Amino acid sequence: MKIRHTKRQLNINLIYGFLWLIFFITMLFKAEVNWIDYGWGLLSLMYFINYFYLKKYKYLAIENGMINVNGPLGKKLSLNEVKRIKKFGGDYILKTDKKELTICTQFIETDTLNKLNKKLEKLGVVWC
Repeated sequence: MKIRHTKRQLNINLIYGFLWLIFFITMLFKAEVNWIDYGWGLLSLMYFINYFYLKKYKYLAIENGMINVNGPLGKKLSLNEVKRIKKFGGDYILKTDKKELTICTQFIETDTLNKLNKKLEKLGVVWC
C-alpha cells in the first residue's frame, strides 16, 4: 500500500517552481545580468525536481511487513517490531524497543489516511 502526498503540497511546489522561473526569465531581460541572477533559475529547478520526486515516490509505503517513509533520509521500520503507537499533534509516532518512526499526517491525503489508520489498527498494539 502506498500513501500519497496531498495535492496541496504538490501544487505548492509546482507553483513556486513557476514563480521562480518567471522571476528568473525577467531577470535575464534586464540590461546587466549578474551571476547571482542565475540562482533564481537554480531555485526554480530545485522546486520542479522536488515536485517530480514527490509525485513519483509516495510519502509512505507499507509492503512486505515493512513501513517505509520515503525521502532523502528515508526510514524503514518492521511492523512486527512496533510495540506502541503514539498520536501526538496529528502525527503518528511508531515506537519499537530501539527505533522511532514519525508519520506526519498533514502530508497525507484524507482517503489514504483512513486506509493507514485501518492498517495501523490491525497491528493490535497499544495506542497512547
